[in-house]
Amino acid sequence: MSQAKIADTKPTARELEAGKTYYWCSCGKSANQPFCDGSHQGSDFTPLAFSVEETGKKALCQCKQTRTPPYCDGSHKAL
Repeated sequence: MSQAKIADTKPTARELEAGKTYYWCSCGKSANQPFCDGSHQGSDFTPLAFSVEETGKKALCQCKQTRTPPYCDGSHKAL
């Protein structure tokens, strides 16, 4: 599998709605970070579909190195 592009070296806090489906960019090429815009097409990457149980701000990974996608786990600190 190809290496993901690092979109940013810090997470982004986004207000997410309970019950809504989001698609997290796993390739790092989306212009709509941290969400997918289809830029992965033709690559080994696919977006990660996820939803949240409670509406609120969530820290989403943009370095694409997290072990808990789509959420930031601090992996960007090692870059």
